[in-house]
Amino acid sequence: MALDNHDTQMTPALLPELLTLTAAAIPAAQDLQERAKAALRVEFLDGDRISGAKIDANQTAAHGLAWLATYVEALRQMQKWATSLCDEGKFGEMEQLILQISFGEYLSQIYGGIPMNQGEIVRLSDLGLGLVQPSEQSVTKLMLSGNTVQARTRLVELMRDNHGHATFGASGLDDELEMVRDQFRRYADEKVVPFAHEWHLKDELIPMSVIDELAEMGVFGLTIPEEFGGFGFPKAAMVVVSEELSRGYIGVGSLGTRSEIAAELILSGGTQAQKENWLPKLASAQTLPTAVFTEPNTGSDLGGLRTRAVKDGETYTVTGNKTWITHAARTNLMTLLARTDSATSDYKGLSMFLAEKTAGDDANPFPTDGMTGGEIEVLGYRGMKEYELAFDGFKVDAANLLGGEEGKGFKQLMETFESARIQTAARAIGVAQNALEVGMQYAEDRKQFGKSIIEFPRVSGKLAMMAVEIMVARQLTYFSAWEKDNGHRCDVEAGMAKLLGARVAWAAADNALQIHGGNGFALEYQISRILCDARILNIFEGAGEIQAQVIARRLLA
Repeated sequence: MALDNHDTQMTPALLPELLTLTAAAIPAAQDLQERAKAALRVEFLDGDRISGAKIDANQTAAHGLAWLATYVEALRQMQKWATSLCDEGKFGEMEQLILQISFGEYLSQIYGGIPMNQGEIVRLSDLGLGLVQPSEQSVTKLMLSGNTVQARTRLVELMRDNHGHATFGASGLDDELEMVRDQFRRYADEKVVPFAHEWHLKDELIPMSVIDELAEMGVFGLTIPEEFGGFGFPKAAMVVVSEELSRGYIGVGSLGTRSEIAAELILSGGTQAQKENWLPKLASAQTLPTAVFTEPNTGSDLGGLRTRAVKDGETYTVTGNKTWITHAARTNLMTLLARTDSATSDYKGLSMFLAEKTAGDDANPFPTDGMTGGEIEVLGYRGMKEYELAFDGFKVDAANLLGGEEGKGFKQLMETFESARIQTAARAIGVAQNALEVGMQYAEDRKQFGKSIIEFPRVSGKLAMMAVEIMVARQLTYFSAWEKDNGHRCDVEAGMAKLLGARVAWAAADNALQIHGGNGFALEYQISRILCDARILNIFEGAGEIQAQVIARRLLA
């Protein structure tokens, strides 16, 4: 019988039992979320408003609420995924195991403690609920019997039989998107995987030939409307493409993100002339963009930016410093955020520019007058390189002020964050999948004590949990993309996908390296690169702490 400690296989006749159990557990988790939210609202209210100062004083509780809500939404999306597969007759044994393990583990963490990271566990008592024991029978049964050694072992047995499958379990996408996945998976396997580790070790830029090939495949215009030279595909298509390319190498998976962010800025905030000029160039990769937002000592506090843009006739002169600028050298368009109102010291005085520059090369990375730059040496995410930039007398045509109106820059940027965070979640899934596949192959090949180490439960258990959590993060990400495609506000959903996806990627990479043992610490093994690449995901596009803060404030408001 399903969910029995001695028999984890479920026959089709028993499918309703599992789905009934998981469905019954969701309201109990939702109730905990609502109770925690109510308790924290009382704590954080100052008059009739939520106090930012009170949230800052008890970030553990606020961020814990964000994590609890992320888990609840993740379980909802897993239930939706499972029900849909069941209706289509695709809910096989592998998918059943993934569902029961995910519910068993995440419910246990909800009641016992959710790891925000390795050293920070948030418990219901931190959220003002005291010590809570589950009263719903379905929750108790899933906690006791969902994530067992037997279930994890059986899941890995099925994964071994299905080695090389893109997702280790049906993803729930429609046939068209699965065709897109297969196309880019093949490309990554043939043109990226064999070379990625060498690019990383040599700290080389991804070859232009790869960019040219991706342009021919339509990556840079995937979601740009057809009227502007793109394909007009939904965000879900870009998620799948980013996931598969990042499974090959996060740098390649991130190439399309640059154009996606720039196109989103122009589509949402640009004038018609700006759209007609720049979007076809972005779609064809004739123009390669870079995002120039962050400054030294400001981090996530974009309202504190100091770079100035002073208008003189039909030209703006830019002065200031930027840092952590990805792919800055060989791009020829900067989406540049600068302060145009010198009387302000917050986000209200910021404007966005479509600043043109000359693409550089190794000998002269920044040949444009008025700007200089230097490379920041980094652990991972090396294929596009990171730079510090300095502007001193740099000129931007006034016609390249995004939207033609000053003071709109921060608002324009905020409108892109949903897509950017969905993208980051997709890249995290790809990195995690790469770690899983590399770790699984090594566990198959490595022999100890007369057998492959994958036969040992502590090894197979790691692989099983990687597969389960990847599917959880995947469904949460697909949901956020669906919300975006359907015109719904999805900053919370996108933030949740990014928050969980980043943690899942790091855990997968760390555990895959552990499976490699001492060899994982050697630079020659690609898992060392995957670990370095995974680490950045919890920092860029909003550090995990900032992400949780944003989610919590929205939930409480």
